[in-house]
Amino acid sequence: MNMTALEFSNKVCEILDKHKAQDIVIIDVRGKTEIADYYVIAGGRSMTHTRSLIEHVEEETQKIGVSPTRSEGVREGRWAVLDYGDVIVHIFNDETRLFYHLESLWDDGKNVTKY
Repeated sequence: MNMTALEFSNKVCEILDKHKAQDIVIIDVRGKTEIADYYVIAGGRSMTHTRSLIEHVEEETQKIGVSPTRSEGVREGRWAVLDYGDVIVHIFNDETRLFYHLESLWDDGKNVTKY
């Protein structure tokens, strides 16, 4: 892959948008954590839609030669995490996203970009 972490984040956002994900954001967490440079956060309308979004992201990123190093929560459809190293993708159903509200944990007023 010859993309920067931000370019890859935008590619993931394109995939999510194409498949009707809701409230897609990119959070720049550089300098705030050593885990990643960017978080991509999106919502699904239901557990089934959330699982479908996860599958589409994995399939489409594999087409460009990138696979997550690990993933969690994929089967349940409430909240899944796909770890791509410098980019971590969080896909929530509505209820779980409201509960965890990751945006509020990482938002410093100028590092969140709505897609």
